Amino acid sequence: MRLVLASKSPSRSMLLTQGGVEPVLRPSDVDEDAVIASMRGVEPEDVVAALARAKAAAAAEEFPEDVVVGCDSMLLLDGALLGKPHTVERAIERWKAQRGKTARLLTGHAVSYRGQWVVDTVATTIRFGEVSDADIEAYARSGQPLECAGAFTLEALGSWFIDSIDGDPTSVIGLSMPLLRRSLYSFGLDASDFWA
Repeated sequence: MRLVLASKSPSRSMLLTQGGVEPVLRPSDVDEDAVIASMRGVEPEDVVAALARAKAAAAAEEFPEDVVVGCDSMLLLDGALLGKPHTVERAIERWKAQRGKTARLLTGHAVSYRGQWVVDTVATTIRFGEVSDADIEAYARSGQPLECAGAFTLEALGSWFIDSIDGDPTSVIGLSMPLLRRSLYSFGLDASDFWA
């Protein structure tokens, strides 16, 4: 039995590796924009959970006897649900809008094992620092925040700009290890079953 990660996120893979797991990496090719568009008027927590489930479901077809994990994170800021900025210009714009503010990072999780599912969303409160324009531009130009929900990470250069969080730090990095542990227990499995 293996743990399959339906994600190309190096941060999610790093969390599992640091937790003793060598995951099978099977990124799912899900049209995220189409999933989001189909969910207009739905609670933000349910949107990220649906994205996570779509990713996990695509990989679960290929790995029906293994544990499959799909995740998706988005930042809820001033009532708007924000994904990855993808460009330097958009990352700069986002940071200028979010500096000094408090937001919630929502990370949807979908864990599948032999037809059983655990689907849940973890919300963590993020307090962004009052960051200078020069630091915002340097951070965006580093490329680090471009493929991250909310245009930030807790690790690497992003660690300079997050004043505090309330909640699960591993969820902010991309995968809640406590939620994954509880999911495994619900399937009658132990976390240590997957340690290399």
